[in-house]
Amino acid sequence: MFKQQGILPVWTYRNPVQVRFGSGIFSDLPTAIAGRRYALITYPDDYFRALAADLGGKAGAPALVIDDIAPNPDIRLLAEQTARFAALQDQPEVIVALGGGSVIDSAKVFAAARGDFAAMEAFLKKRAGAETLRPLPLIAVPTTAGTGSEVTCWGTVWDAEGGNKFSLAHGGLYPEVSLVDPALMVGKPRGLTIQTGLDALSHSLESLWNRSANPVSMAHAVAAARGVIATLPRLVADLANVDLRADMARAATLAGFAFSNTKTAIAHSLSYPITLRHDVPHGIACSFSLPMIIRSVADQGGICAEGIQAIFGATGNAAAAQLEEFLKKLGVSPNFHDYGVDDAEFRELVDLAIGGERGQNFIGSKESLLAAARLGADPRKAVA
Repeated sequence: MFKQQGILPVWTYRNPVQVRFGSGIFSDLPTAIAGRRYALITYPDDYFRALAADLGGKAGAPALVIDDIAPNPDIRLLAEQTARFAALQDQPEVIVALGGGSVIDSAKVFAAARGDFAAMEAFLKKRAGAETLRPLPLIAVPTTAGTGSEVTCWGTVWDAEGGNKFSLAHGGLYPEVSLVDPALMVGKPRGLTIQTGLDALSHSLESLWNRSANPVSMAHAVAAARGVIATLPRLVADLANVDLRADMARAATLAGFAFSNTKTAIAHSLSYPITLRHDVPHGIACSFSLPMIIRSVADQGGICAEGIQAIFGATGNAAAAQLEEFLKKLGVSPNFHDYGVDDAEFRELVDLAIGGERGQNFIGSKESLLAAARLGADPRKAVA
């Protein structure tokens, strides 16, 4: 949070997550569980079954395993999965999330619900206050480098049938411990590596053009963005390189620290309907617009300009051009038309995004965004 009081700015920064980072740190998980009954949230494939078996041999069998986690966790599946907690005779004392962002976000839903999905949903949809929830403790073990969910207190819940996206945000949902083990990320394919890496880049930049930006979040954002830009192209050419995986994991965690205090902004607000309507993966949907947004905030000073200058050595068009070239080399187009979005729909999406919860964090304007997209307010004046 950042506000002006008198002459000097007043700001605060808080993140209570204990992070343990390094190859092989997964072996610390039994110690983090500390003899408590635990529920394991993970994926069903052989790799994760092997990790679960290793964990069970050292920490005891979990009270419950939920491994049918879907990409973009949907509210209907989450409700059915939460019911499995309610059926237990002895409830878990801690939730362990072993997987990517979808796993960690799902685990946050289960931690908040404590077997009562209706109570969690009432809070999610703002029908009840934070005092109605007492989330279970959460341990996060990310296996991708991008989401940042391992160091934030919120997660994303999708409603594909209703065409909506909800943000679950509660101070009790910061993981008590995050074990960031780059060795767990070595086997990830090229496409997923690009998508998650660009999600991390978006998190860092989104925390700069943000009404809640502060000097600490900016420092994390700059380090994270520079790390992604320096590492991701080399990593996609050498996917088994554990040192590069470590560099990306560090950048993603720093990006998480950045937006843990600011939340995301306009790029994410634009991305959600593009994912829902056009099936564009989240990491692509929230990053292709970044050069356009950099152009749209060219007249903004302060932390936004300082951070962009520190990352790119330039601001405005020059910084945007660098980022466009970076994206194109990864096979990602910065043009919204290439994702099935025409000019009329993009104007509609900008209207929705500016008015959305994340869009309201944006320090820029609708007019500057449309100008950067080379679209006038009048559809008849659109420029191709």
